[in-house]
Parts: sequence; C-alpha cells; structure tokens
Amino acid sequence: MPELPELAASFTAALSDAGIPVGPDRTRRFARALTLLAPSTTRELRHCALATLLSGPEQIEPFDAVFREVFGGPAGREAPRGQPGDPDRSPPDTVPGRVPGTRGVTADGRRRDAGAQQDEAPVPLAASPLDRLAGRDFADLSVEELALLADVMRTLVLRTPARPSRRRRTAHHGARVDVRRTLAASRRTGGYPLRLHRFEPRPRPRDLVVLCDISGSMEPYARAMLQLLYCAARATHAEVFTFATRLTRLTPVLRRAGPDDALARAGRAAPDWSGGTRIADCLADFDERFGRRGMAHGAVVVIVSDGWDTGAPSDLATRMARLSRVAHRVVWVNPRTASPRYRPLVAGMAAALPYCDAVVSGHSLAALDDFTAALSAPRRRR
Repeated sequence: MPELPELAASFTAALSDAGIPVGPDRTRRFARALTLLAPSTTRELRHCALATLLSGPEQIEPFDAVFREVFGGPAGREAPRGQPGDPDRSPPDTVPGRVPGTRGVTADGRRRDAGAQQDEAPVPLAASPLDRLAGRDFADLSVEELALLADVMRTLVLRTPARPSRRRRTAHHGARVDVRRTLAASRRTGGYPLRLHRFEPRPRPRDLVVLCDISGSMEPYARAMLQLLYCAARATHAEVFTFATRLTRLTPVLRRAGPDDALARAGRAAPDWSGGTRIADCLADFDERFGRRGMAHGAVVVIVSDGWDTGAPSDLATRMARLSRVAHRVVWVNPRTASPRYRPLVAGMAAALPYCDAVVSGHSLAALDDFTAALSAPRRRR
C-alpha cells in the first residue's frame, strides 16, 4: 500500500519535470503542511499543495495535470458547488492505497444513499512510519526500523535535576553578600557601602551515568537504548557503560563515532555482548574504578537491565545499597515491567528494588516519556 510521503515525493518530482519550479524549500513546506493538516480528501490535499508549492496562477493548469496523473483524484479550478463540471463532485477513480471504508460516507461522517455520488475523493493513506513504530516493543523492531527512530531519539531531552555549583551569579535577593563587589563599589562613595551586592550559587545539571545490560536476555533492548544513549552522550555529556560479564566504558566511543557506525563500534568495544550477566561484580568494578573517584557522587545513575543475575542476590543488594547512598537518584529501566502480569520475582531484581528511586519500562518509543520524567524528578522516592 503506497504511503502519502512516497506519493508526495513523486508528486513534487513530477511537478519539477513539468516545468514548475519546486525547490527544496517548497518541498519542505509541503511536507510540513501534510504533517500538520493531515488532509483526508483529494480536495484538501490539492488546496494544501496549491498553498505551498505554487508561486503564480499560470502554474495551476500544469499543476492540475500532474495532480490527476499522480493522485488519480479530481483536480482543477473550482466551480460553484452543485454546478455541472464541478471537479469536487465528480466520482473519483479507484486508486491503490485509498483509505478503506470512506465510500458512502460524507465529510461530516453521515451515511450517503447508495445511488448518490461521492462528494470528495479520499487521499492515499497518510500514516507515518514513526507513528506505527512509536508504540511497538523495541524487541519486535528490525535494525532498519530502529534506524528510523534515530532522528526522533535525537530530539529527546535527557534532563537531570539541577544542583548548586561553586560558580556564582549575581542575584538582587541572594542569601549571601558579595563582599568583593560591595567593597569595590564603595570606593566611589568614600568607603561607605551604600548598596550590598549579593550572589547565589549558579545551578548546573547533575551528572548522568548510564549502565546498560548487554547480556543475551537484554540484547533486543540494548541496541535501542544504546542508540538513545548515543544521542545523550553527545548532547548531555553522559557517561555510558555496558556490562554483562565485565564492565566496559563506551563514552569515548560514542562521542567520537558518527551516527551510522556508533553501534558497530560499541559492539566491538564490548566483547561480552550477548553473554551472561554478573550485575553485582560489574557494579563493584564500577565503584572501584569510577564511583569512588566521584563520577557517581550526586549523579543520576540509570541501570538498564531485566535483573537476571548469576551472582548471589545479597551481593547485588550490598552494591545497590552503596550506590544509592552515593548517587542522587537511581533509576532502573526494566523492559519486562511493561507487561501487566510482571512481578519482581527474579532474585536480582527483587534484591535491587528497595534501593531504586524509580522503575520504568522504556520498552518502546512512547514509553520513553516515563524514562525522561524519572530522570528529571527533583527528589528521591526511597
């Protein structure tokens, strides 16, 4: 079934072949108008194209010829409704990809008599691929479908709560007096401070640290999450790690790689892809090599895992308890929680749950809203 974006692309190309100057700027306006207006009939589609693609009345005649050739529906100069020759009242030809179930129904949704003519011709189906993929589980998407979501993931803002820093900014009602600026200003008044200059700490976003499980049970979701984290590592300077049987820091790889080969380089940098899972050992490695140096202090730590662990649950509970005392928030992303029948019966997940501030699914593009909201929450929930 042909999609409206494909037909729109062939339509603008045909207009250019017919001698109508349709540049990239007009094509972008046409595509944006289709997205915002979502025309449901050929009449609405024609009006949308006339408003965005043409620059003079002399172009209407060749435009209508191309419109009839590409979309197969009626097009032409409008006559008063009900008069003979009204193009919008002529019965449309059958076009592959028309929206089913519209024959016999008027524009306002009322049924038409069987012998009556159809007022307006429906346009080809205008469902965007992103609309269809937004609610689908990441595990059900192919590599090509995941690539379609890359542009949308780049628009997601992974915002963490603000924290005060050592830098300061001037504030008229600040809690502390800026002695240096006050004394400097008092020189103009013979040493008498007529005005107290104040300041407050300049806030800055908290650091974001992400540890993503790439074991065999998490492989379908790990690719999607790493694609999202690629955007986060470049936009918010997040620290990204992967773990299965060992811990691997991917931040330098994701920051240097381009969008096309980021996942390929990440796969080569993490040799334990699709292996077993030792969450407690990997958290201990993170704590010894990075956490004690200050990377996790006051940061928002995200763990992407389904909780399957080959180690002892008590070891994982010990590591999670230490991490929760150091970090500002601990957010656990478990795609299995999307099921309404989910229960934290896995020993690893049950051991880690008391030390998590939020548990979200993150199993689809639509579910990432809960993930971003959990990151920006200002307070702990434990």
